[in-house]
Amino acid sequence: MNAPIIRVFAVIVVLFALLIAWTSRWTVFDAQSLRDNPLNARTVIDEEKIDRGEILADDGTVLAKSVPGPDHTFTREYPTGSLFSQTVGYSFVKTGQAAGLELSDGQYLRGVNTGISAIIGQLGGAAQVGDDVYTTLDPKAQRQALQLLDGRDGSVVALNLRTGAVKVMVSLPSYNDNDPTAPCGAPGCQENDATQAQDVPGSTFKVVTTTAALDSGKFTQDSVVDGKSPLIVSGVALENDGNQDWGPQTVTTALTYSINTIYAQLAQDVGRATMTEYMKRFGFYSRPPIDLPPKELGVSEPWTPATATGRSRPYAPGSPNEDIGRIGIGQGGLLVTPLQMAMVAAAVGDNGTLMVPHLTDHVVNPDGQTILTVKPLVDDQVMKPSTAQAIGLMMRKVVEEGTGQAANLGNISVAGKTGTASIGATGSNQTEPWFIGFAPAANPQYAIAVTIDRTDNGYGGVVAAPIAAAVLQTLRSEQHG
Repeated sequence: MNAPIIRVFAVIVVLFALLIAWTSRWTVFDAQSLRDNPLNARTVIDEEKIDRGEILADDGTVLAKSVPGPDHTFTREYPTGSLFSQTVGYSFVKTGQAAGLELSDGQYLRGVNTGISAIIGQLGGAAQVGDDVYTTLDPKAQRQALQLLDGRDGSVVALNLRTGAVKVMVSLPSYNDNDPTAPCGAPGCQENDATQAQDVPGSTFKVVTTTAALDSGKFTQDSVVDGKSPLIVSGVALENDGNQDWGPQTVTTALTYSINTIYAQLAQDVGRATMTEYMKRFGFYSRPPIDLPPKELGVSEPWTPATATGRSRPYAPGSPNEDIGRIGIGQGGLLVTPLQMAMVAAAVGDNGTLMVPHLTDHVVNPDGQTILTVKPLVDDQVMKPSTAQAIGLMMRKVVEEGTGQAANLGNISVAGKTGTASIGATGSNQTEPWFIGFAPAANPQYAIAVTIDRTDNGYGGVVAAPIAAAVLQTLRSEQHG
């Protein structure tokens, strides 16, 4: 073969290689960025012509569906309106708006093609049909939680503590998925406070402090600590409710009656490093591993005090500037999400095992084939089973004898912890009531967290505990219905 032919052959090979490279760039490597380019109107046109799959509750109730529009396009409709608003979310292609499961499960709902079909499209020109997403959500328990909140801003999160399946996720204020841009009566109504809110947990956090104290071996449930009041903590006086001086009491009694000065001492004696370690085991300091968009998930952690010249910001884990005594009673700048506190209760109820929370149960394609099943997944072994069992018994006493008696169902034993966080200006009597717990106490199945954002001197044991009890009762009865 002479030299000119070799040169021509080499040029052809190079040109062919360049052709493959550039074709692969747009169809494979940079395909996503091309689709996401706001100047690419084809993306919007293609998306509008997708018959997105349905989102369904655990009983088959349709929460989101596609309805035909003009020119072979589809729009989304939400039959239950505001019932599951922030959790289900919305998808409006023309405006580029998406949230909740509509966004996080979008790859299934769109029925995204892979391989050769991603390049040549579906054969025959038929509309692309998405997969149906079946969730873990329970409509009956969700409606009950909403009714019991009675229009008050707050959150309820309930989950199957053995699988991590989220059964209830309520957040008020809320909105209607069918028109997410419409005024909804309160700022931030589109935010899912159940997963994003920064709330003061109050004494519900004493469950975390108890875990660190017992599981580290520094204390037992029978250890005696002086419950005097007031107590100087970080240079400032800390009082028990009503400034009651309890004297020497066991840790069990301290949890039963929520004795602040004892729990501040427990946290201080356990120390920042150990407290931080157990907080991390429960999921604090990181976004929860739930199947929602990351932007809709808040981090539970201590925050610095806001100043006139600077905004509040998170402390570094274990910072020496933390008021660990007050953090031990759920104050001291500690801010949490209701989901995180439900995870705390769930870990105790499941012998110290924290499961990954999830909203998606399984996905079914248009041919009726199940292409995805979400299996229970362990997030962490937070504590020894013996520690969890001891704390579970202590939490039962809270409901049977202590501050949480309003959650006592009688026929179903409940283990729980109340919380009443002081918020607002000093002397305003503004509180944020809480309750976390699980049931049945002897064979736990469901964990729950309930909080009301703001009340006038309301207590967790009076305001939040009855809501938790009723929702747990409904979930339990449906399981055995």
